[in-house]
Amino acid sequence: MDTKVERETTDTEYDVIVLGTGITECILSGLLSVDGKKVLHIDKQDHYGGESASVTLSQLYEKFKQNPISKEDREAKFGRDRDWSVDLIPKFLMANGELTNILIHTDVTRYVDFKQVSGSYVFKQGKIYKVPANEMEAISSPLMGIFEKRRMKKFLEWISSYKEDESSTHQGLDLDKNTMDEVYYKFGLGNSTKEFIGHSMALWTNDDYLNEPARPSFERIVLYCQSVARYGKSPYLYPLYGLGELPQGFARLSAIYGGTYMLDNPIEKVLYTEQGKFKGVETKLGTFNAPLVIADPTYFPEKCKSTGQRVIRAICILNHPVPGTSNADSLQIIIPQSQVSRKNDIYIAVMSDAHHVCSKNHYLAIISTIIETDKPHIELEPAFKLLGPIEEKFMGIAELFEPKEDGSKDNIYLSKSYDSSSHFETMTDDVKDIYFRVTGHPLVLKSRKDSQND
Repeated sequence: MDTKVERETTDTEYDVIVLGTGITECILSGLLSVDGKKVLHIDKQDHYGGESASVTLSQLYEKFKQNPISKEDREAKFGRDRDWSVDLIPKFLMANGELTNILIHTDVTRYVDFKQVSGSYVFKQGKIYKVPANEMEAISSPLMGIFEKRRMKKFLEWISSYKEDESSTHQGLDLDKNTMDEVYYKFGLGNSTKEFIGHSMALWTNDDYLNEPARPSFERIVLYCQSVARYGKSPYLYPLYGLGELPQGFARLSAIYGGTYMLDNPIEKVLYTEQGKFKGVETKLGTFNAPLVIADPTYFPEKCKSTGQRVIRAICILNHPVPGTSNADSLQIIIPQSQVSRKNDIYIAVMSDAHHVCSKNHYLAIISTIIETDKPHIELEPAFKLLGPIEEKFMGIAELFEPKEDGSKDNIYLSKSYDSSSHFETMTDDVKDIYFRVTGHPLVLKSRKDSQND
């Protein structure tokens, strides 16, 4: 989808100004427009997506390579530029996750088409294995021995039959008091099974969760199982033509409900009231006022702080499927941190022309992890080895930022940087958190019966 919804405006007064067209900002813009707020959305860049944009192959070379190859050589090797739509920050949607619920709630599914991701894999002792998608697959999985499979089956049965208000289904466990490690112990699960559940199903990036109350892990495993049950094969969905479709879809939603978009319009000055609260912005297209602003960290760097973490991402172009995946056209591989003597997991997201993100007979494999040493490129070696021969490689490092304050003092509400996780659940937590702080009430998701026609 290549949609432009900017419009000329003579208005200067708005309920909300949104700065930046990252996925977080565009979702909030769409949600607030649907709520009846008068929204002005501005971006200094001339395209949607911000830090999480989808780019063409030529844009990828310009961004990451000092001496890019010629257009002729590039097209001879990789095909037409317009066949490529490469995510700078790749993430999958959980089929039953909060972002999917938001898409259904707002009817943005009218503008964006999705295709299932074929499989989810986990790395163990030098090989990759398919993550069992259900109890039957768990029984036949080579990940576990025969007795461990029985214990795993009992664990999954407990998960699926658990009812909050029926203590007989709890098996003596209290999700708010017992740690996840205690839950594993109750079912007699071994270390490798704990690792596979915690990292490939609950999708934790490290093992800190083991000594914390079990409820968040329980809810994450339920989400994983429900997402798999929805379509089978894997719990993940991915938009055709890449994640850049998402901000554009929410931009169209916002425009339908009266929102105004201005791309390629840098902020020249931020205006404040005498009390130090946000008042408006000056741009080349005029001065615009609103009582509050929502923005990504790049617009107010002085109001953000580093989380102390940096993410390295490597975008790899392959001319073959990933070995050991039955020629899957799309998949995720998780390398648990203990398997490669690390503190954080390594994620690999693989897409192909099946999702219209690269030319025929090519694959995109995008690796990401939290940097732990002063030689981050070497940290990705275990992932490179799994991919086989790599035709081209682009690497980038990003520092992660979060707001210093909640926005209530100055009415400036800032989003967090996108983390290294392979899915959108942490990002949608941020969306719901900002929405609550801005509106004073939680985001209630339901399918909209009254959605307007395009």
